Amino acid sequence: MKKKINIEYLNEGDLVAIAFVAKYIDIEMCDFAVQYFKKEGLNILGENKSTLNRNGMFSGSDSDRITHFQSLIDNKKLKAIFFARGGYGSVRIIDRLNFHNFFINPKWLVGFSDTTTFLSHLNTKHQVPVVHAPMVYNFPKSSEASLSMLFSGLKGKLETIKIKGHPLNRKGNVESEIIGGNLSILCSLVGSKSFPAVENKILFIEDVDEYIYSIDRMLFTLNRANVFSKLSGLIIGQFTKISDNNPKFGSSLKEIIHDHIKDYNFPVCFDFPSGHVENNLPIFFQKRVRLNIDNEVKLDYK
Repeated sequence: MKKKINIEYLNEGDLVAIAFVAKYIDIEMCDFAVQYFKKEGLNILGENKSTLNRNGMFSGSDSDRITHFQSLIDNKKLKAIFFARGGYGSVRIIDRLNFHNFFINPKWLVGFSDTTTFLSHLNTKHQVPVVHAPMVYNFPKSSEASLSMLFSGLKGKLETIKIKGHPLNRKGNVESEIIGGNLSILCSLVGSKSFPAVENKILFIEDVDEYIYSIDRMLFTLNRANVFSKLSGLIIGQFTKISDNNPKFGSSLKEIIHDHIKDYNFPVCFDFPSGHVENNLPIFFQKRVRLNIDNEVKLDYK
């Protein structure tokens, strides 16, 4: 395992950038986030006027996106990189990037969904702190709580998250680090060098636009890969826009998840407010946390 990398928290005047690594996004859709960065006292690289041209569904060709993201990775002045949006495309370029300069001058990476590929790759294999949080595309519809908590955390004031308990929760108390992200992306990484090291970690999962049977299959994938048997805790985030077949699968999503983990005794939290929702609270991977699940759930950064 590589040596753990520390990243300085953000200060007023720090330089940040927007990375276009996956699905195409109109540059005007970045305006809200750019203004939010300024409100937080941050400077934006080139006002984020991307020179990328649309290429099918992507923000430029693979080569365009590699060149663009590599320039951000190598930039010594940058303190944080915010992914523009997910969709699809990250896995197409991950193995053609050189992170050598990134490790010399590390910076925060902020995103979720398809960019789980980058978050998982860097926080797992290279011990880089990364943040599962709203992307630029999501900023206009994100709750103020999720955005303020994100920037509070990036400035070194990590907040305790408290939520109501859920009937299917499994009570317990565990101190560890959180790994994970989008379930379908995680399953696509199984067996690769980007899949997380799961031993004694708290796994977080969320997803969107999936069929119930697909989620069942993905959970079987993780179970058969001995992921659940190694965990110290599990956080179930938001699963949104979930569909069923006709005839119906026969079990609800939560029942399926519960059935897959019933033979393990780690603490489990359902309905954590993070994922493809407006109230997408940030989760700081590679930061040690204490997860206490009782009548209420408390996530405390150490």
